[in-house]
Amino acid sequence: MGSAGLNRARDKMRDAGVDEAAIDVFAHYYRLLEHGETGMIPEASIEPLDMESLADVDVPDDVATTALKSTAVIKLNGGLGTSMGMDRAKSLLCVRRGLSFLDIIARQVLQLRKEHDATLPLVFMNSFRTSADTLAALTRYDDLAVEGLPLEFLQNREPKLLASNLEPVTYPPNPDLEWCPPGHGDIYTALLGTGLLGRLIEAGYRYAFVSNSDNLGAVPDARVAGWFAQSGAPFAIEAVRRTVSDRKGGHFARRLVDGRIVLRESAQTLDADKEALADLDRHKYTSTNNLWFDLQAMADALEVRGGILGLPLIRNFKNLDPADPSTPEVIQIETAMGAAIEVFEGARTIEVSRDRFVPVKTTNDLLVLRSDVYDIGSDFILDPATEQVPFIELDDNFYKVVGDFDRRFPEGAPSLKEASSLRVVGDWIFGPGVRVVGAAALEAKAAQRIEANAVLGDASGDDG
Repeated sequence: MGSAGLNRARDKMRDAGVDEAAIDVFAHYYRLLEHGETGMIPEASIEPLDMESLADVDVPDDVATTALKSTAVIKLNGGLGTSMGMDRAKSLLCVRRGLSFLDIIARQVLQLRKEHDATLPLVFMNSFRTSADTLAALTRYDDLAVEGLPLEFLQNREPKLLASNLEPVTYPPNPDLEWCPPGHGDIYTALLGTGLLGRLIEAGYRYAFVSNSDNLGAVPDARVAGWFAQSGAPFAIEAVRRTVSDRKGGHFARRLVDGRIVLRESAQTLDADKEALADLDRHKYTSTNNLWFDLQAMADALEVRGGILGLPLIRNFKNLDPADPSTPEVIQIETAMGAAIEVFEGARTIEVSRDRFVPVKTTNDLLVLRSDVYDIGSDFILDPATEQVPFIELDDNFYKVVGDFDRRFPEGAPSLKEASSLRVVGDWIFGPGVRVVGAAALEAKAAQRIEANAVLGDASGDDG
């Protein structure tokens, strides 16, 4: 039966053509909300997690290549980059030399196919907002699609719920705003509902490598594939050491009650535990969102659980129109795909180098990627030109939106490979050939221009 609110939400999803598997998953989490589930993971229920490093693991070349030949690559590509002022697929954003994220991902995979004589299918999980733009941009790569497999599958969508009564929202001024994505934990539901999981298994693939399209460091690396294959684990996540920039982000831990590895996101952390969350000495590792899983093990888990993995709930409170704080408060039901690590007995984590985790969430990250901190070689794989990625903090008033950001770097990004930090307050336009050395801070109340070939900062450095 279910409550009236749940029934209305189900009807709305069916009328919109949402897959029944996704409706069942939504209903599962709706009931949890009704019963007061918060999804919180108290500090007292977990302990810190340590793990092995890929640098210390022996992976024979033949094992690595064999594993990669059995791997399918899935890129999460549903984001529009709205936080940076974009209204199309974020992966279409130019990164370097006129190449977008999509261009570089496609060329990375094509190069790896040649290098390892591997089929290595590449599939994008798009949203209904990113599908058309993405497929149009990929038409230039005639040999990218693998026969019998699609280039994309679509993530699901679900109704936003009024925080006051859990009723599905109606908003006639903009009906699109009545809907939201279910978080990237939806990947498992979408793989099942679209039939792609079964098609990959039938085509002879054993493993999936999943990562975000805005992380160009997430290459389907043969050595990591080999480690995963010889581990025998059903599921694994690549981790990196947390830095100051990761203090507010999620981390790995071990659950005391059953010893399972868990991934605790900041939204699942009690206010009383925020200090522990920020303790980099206690919780040392964060997720790269680079996942590996055994396709058959995933299919078996979904079958046993009736298509519902039961990932921890994340309640995301927002305004109905995120740009208008006067609109009602809503709840978006979300799950994180990395949280599936707790579902599988014998799941693993592995510490990898930071160059496998180069996400672009803000224009601060974009400036680093467009600078000389990374070289992009003929294999289109990022090669760090410095041991430490500089800390960048640009004034949101002038640099947050990509269009404004681009106007202030008309000649391209400054050299940052000798920088430890760059903080910019105010409106600064950068001329060509600017170098940042050590720590640099700019502050101005009126618009300023940095002349060509200027050197900013000092050689003493700063820990950011």
